[in-house]
Amino acid sequence: MEIKHEELFTHVRPAVESKRNEFHFYGYTTVTEADIWKYCVQKKWKKRSVPEMRTHEIINDVMELTPAEYMTYTQIEEQRGSDWFSDLNSDELQLLLSPKKGRQDQ
Repeated sequence: MEIKHEELFTHVRPAVESKRNEFHFYGYTTVTEADIWKYCVQKKWKKRSVPEMRTHEIINDVMELTPAEYMTYTQIEEQRGSDWFSDLNSDELQLLLSPKKGRQDQ
């Protein structure tokens, strides 16, 4: 029988809460328990079946997480999700992507 993510989170929540408190101690006060869990599920356990993992493996992975690892992940995800060219119209975007067409030969 597989355990659902929500049930598993409830089971290992003391470890996740402890890690959140550690992050807060180091000044990362906006990190929540849900953020840490999301990181583990989406990054650390991306290629694993979380419900089939043993409890001690999950707790160990949570406790090994460093603020640097987490912040690197969040920065990369932010860059992936941002639309850098949203303020450009189609002509400006075409000019940016094909700069030789937009300038005259010198």
